[in-house]
Amino acid sequence: MMNKKSILFITGTRADYGKMKSIMKTLDADPHFEVYIFVGGMHLLEKFGNTYMEVENDNYKHVYVAYGLVQSQDVSLNLSNTIACLDSYVKKIKPDMIVVHGDRIDALAGAIVGAFNNILISHIEGGELSGTIDESIRHAISKFAQIHFVCTIEAKKRLIQLGEEEQHIYVVGSPDIDIMLSNKLPSLENAKERYDVSFEEYGILMYHPVTTEYEFASEHAKSIVDAVLDSKKNYIVIYPNNDLGSELILNEYKRFLGNSHIRMFPSLRFEYFLTFLKNALFMIGNSSAGIRETGVYGIPAIDIGTRQNGRYTTSRLKNIQHVGENVNEILRAIGAVNEYRHACMEFGKGNSTEELVSVLKSEEFWKINIQKRFIDLDIY
Repeated sequence: MMNKKSILFITGTRADYGKMKSIMKTLDADPHFEVYIFVGGMHLLEKFGNTYMEVENDNYKHVYVAYGLVQSQDVSLNLSNTIACLDSYVKKIKPDMIVVHGDRIDALAGAIVGAFNNILISHIEGGELSGTIDESIRHAISKFAQIHFVCTIEAKKRLIQLGEEEQHIYVVGSPDIDIMLSNKLPSLENAKERYDVSFEEYGILMYHPVTTEYEFASEHAKSIVDAVLDSKKNYIVIYPNNDLGSELILNEYKRFLGNSHIRMFPSLRFEYFLTFLKNALFMIGNSSAGIRETGVYGIPAIDIGTRQNGRYTTSRLKNIQHVGENVNEILRAIGAVNEYRHACMEFGKGNSTEELVSVLKSEEFWKINIQKRFIDLDIY
């Protein structure tokens, strides 16, 4: 019988929480595990909806909200502050493993703290590509992690190219799809009532800053807002993440205020967001939700700009149109969305949590060596 294991999850954004929620819930209810959750990053910002409350309201046994963490647009400072705060918490609870997701600095902080405290690190959704500095952060996290839970075979191949051990890479799909395909989502009627949305038909806009294109952020955001307003359609608009450039996007979003075709929110609770997405005419912007989640529901997506470069091909994900930050291109894509209603289960089948938890319940899994070794490829 496996000894009880303590696992610390790091969440810094509404997005990574949605990705890991089904895993957290399952393990928190399992007597073989003691689950701890460290809540920091964007969750703590009032301007972005104080989403730490969503984690608190989900009634886990051990939730630590790092209220004292100061968040700014100085990413280096945010990283160092998160490392210091998290290191103190880790030394207190002494987890057997730290679980991080994706490519945000909170996950990087978790990987660094785990590595320097000789704690196993599991990385969810490593091995993926994007058109921003996030890709470098994601690969850096993978190099700290001993265990990898990835979405696709392609991601597994990239981790092998990075020198990771194949036996510690598990292709489980994207855990948020488990929630997407569950029968636990609120009805559209309930979602509309909760968020005071009266539209019969609507699109969803989520557009994040690209930090390496900061000098163009205002110009790009202006083009998108121009196109959205010119389209004369209804939109649910969700704030960008808090990366460098978000203030410039939000400044353009002020033009939405008072417009009867727009309902704008700092954040939506994950399950309610999924209900709105499931019933949307289309999604537009540069969020990974436009790449991952839309295809599960067969919702057309318009991917704008470079942020998701390398994460998909339109030949495989047939529900996606890719355009630049150009008003006419965006308007043409909006006009063509009905031609792109194609379902795609490229990133999971709804059983990711089950597969991941079964791995964690294996006694052999916990015998992994904390000291990593680089695996050379015979390519010459």
